[in-house]
Amino acid sequence: MSPVRTTEAQVLDGARRAMDRYGWTAATSERIAQEAGISRVTLHRRGLTRKRILELLTEEATDRYREAMWPVLTASGSPRERLEQALEALCRLAEENMSLLVALDGAANAAVFHEEGEEQLTRSVFTEPLERILRDGAVVGDLRELEPAETATVLFNLVGWTYIHLRTGHGWQEGRARSQTLEIALRGVITR
Repeated sequence: MSPVRTTEAQVLDGARRAMDRYGWTAATSERIAQEAGISRVTLHRRGLTRKRILELLTEEATDRYREAMWPVLTASGSPRERLEQALEALCRLAEENMSLLVALDGAANAAVFHEEGEEQLTRSVFTEPLERILRDGAVVGDLRELEPAETATVLFNLVGWTYIHLRTGHGWQEGRARSQTLEIALRGVITR
């Protein structure tokens, strides 16, 4: 691994620790550098601004999301079963990225998750796997016929943010937060 990549990995780890301690707004370049065990000058020389660090953390989380959704999209089983698997994967990824997700303020959150435009749907990279499963489910009849892009946006946000809130705001254990959230979310889309 090149020194630049090693420094970048160190910085991302340091940024996660700084966010855990201070939240994103107060995770200054100095604090990130300190947590990474490097100087602020090294951050500057590498072009690792707070904005760039957020972009890198987002890219990393997005890649993990894609990797987690691919086996679900290609799995055998009914669309209802695959949707449940996708939403379970969403909860696992929320757990893995909890400090990043909790630390994001409104503007940073919007930059990560929202499409540009008046209605600001969730970025398609996050909703397309859910949309595909919803379309498949409507065809075979085990999921309701709903507008796929909007429903995928609702499901992504309903499951992701509810799970995070139950874990961090209410102190629920992973299994409880996941099962209760998925129970409610799935009821809204499965056929009776």
